[in-house]
Amino acid sequence: MPFNTALTRALGIKIPVVQGGMQWVGYAEMAAAVSNAGGLGILTALTQPTPEDLRKEIRRCKTMTANPFGVNLTLLPALNPPDYPAYARVILEEGIRIVETAGNSPGPVIKMLKSATPPCVVLHKCTTIRHAQSAVKLGVDFLSIDGFECAGHVGESDITNFILLSRARQSLPIPFIASGGFADGQGLAAALNLGAEGINMGTRFMCTVEAPIHHKIKEAIVNADETDTELVLRRWRNTTRLYRNKVTEGAVKVERESKEGKFEEVAPYVSGKRGREVFINGDPEYGVWTAGQVMGLIHDIPTCHDLVTRIEREAIEALKKSQALLVDEVPHGQIAGKGAEHVQAGDNKTPAKGKNGEAEVWGIGKSKL
Repeated sequence: MPFNTALTRALGIKIPVVQGGMQWVGYAEMAAAVSNAGGLGILTALTQPTPEDLRKEIRRCKTMTANPFGVNLTLLPALNPPDYPAYARVILEEGIRIVETAGNSPGPVIKMLKSATPPCVVLHKCTTIRHAQSAVKLGVDFLSIDGFECAGHVGESDITNFILLSRARQSLPIPFIASGGFADGQGLAAALNLGAEGINMGTRFMCTVEAPIHHKIKEAIVNADETDTELVLRRWRNTTRLYRNKVTEGAVKVERESKEGKFEEVAPYVSGKRGREVFINGDPEYGVWTAGQVMGLIHDIPTCHDLVTRIEREAIEALKKSQALLVDEVPHGQIAGKGAEHVQAGDNKTPAKGKNGEAEVWGIGKSKL
């Protein structure tokens, strides 16, 4: 049963579920599988070493799905930043018109994407309402609101989705989707009821048959709890949620104990190169890799088709259950107790001598207040 939300209408997809861009995960196999399942698959631009490599990956994805898919372009601070305009140009030249953006100073790239003919539908990821309002001024079409539960860059505000989504509903003039902590149809139904037009999932899609990462990493996610993540780089205001292992614990130790606070001290622990190797060699302890608290809700490794179909079914059931809570008459209470006329006078016992019969606060009698 197709969903009718602003997201499904704009993108031409059946289920309002987006596979967010993930470094070293967002390849054609992943994006095509999600799009074929009825959601929106997304390639990660910077997973490709050059813009021309991205062009090849886009063309490869087109051979694997006839359904809409998008490209993620994340702009991060770097001494030698990638050629972001060149990546954006390839996206446009290859006819992609759905782009997920994230990161710092996205204005020039967003302007480029919106100036295309036809213009791109831009989904921009934000961790605060303030940043979301700035993105609205840049002309984005959707906001992806990332709660503190999410994997990767969580921002510095520590606001979880239950509050953040309601703030988005109250204050944002354009549609938004919910990101961080979603793994099932009940989560999708909850997000829709909180005002979102769909959900974004990363960690959950990592744990699927088609995800191009080592099977042992998928097993590590299944075996993990919601408490098995670590926040690193907070000292440098680049807080990132990662899977907890000996490397992240070492990074946190340096971060807490360093007297000078130089980034060079922690840099060897947070090497992206070692993190990429994790997905290849299957050793979850080898380096740092992103994972969200949603790991606690993940218990299997399905195909993308089975996962999205299950989310669709669960969401429909949850929405129908919510609707069934509304009735025409107030239901009769199920609590059976004695009427006042049956209470014996002796039931009202006088407090024992020396006991304070007045209300107590945390076990402290009136005489101690």
